[in-house]
Amino acid sequence: MKRTTEFVLGLLGGIFGFIGAFMALFIGGVDAAFNSSGESEIIGLGWGAVLLSILGIVGSVVVRSKAKLGGIFLLISAIGGLICISMFYILPSVLLLIAGLMGLFRKDKDHSVNA
Repeated sequence: MKRTTEFVLGLLGGIFGFIGAFMALFIGGVDAAFNSSGESEIIGLGWGAVLLSILGIVGSVVVRSKAKLGGIFLLISAIGGLICISMFYILPSVLLLIAGLMGLFRKDKDHSVNA
């Protein structure tokens, strides 16, 4: 089966995840600039979200050939990104979660022709 729906949802979730992660990195940079110690935890969490967004895009590609493995990648990306940068990862998390659950639980249609 082509699993185009999971692919598109995962790809959109990964792209929106990058946007949210870079917004978190920007806010972390501003926080580090105004903080007396010159560092911020938000920067580390933003980089974690970037890596999880990459995992989401990889999962959306893998779901086309190996649905269960790709679905697991998408679910890990959704839950991990929501833990890292919760507010900025709400939309990507929903998209990745739906795609991951579809990859895990959706059954392939058997196109058998009875003559």
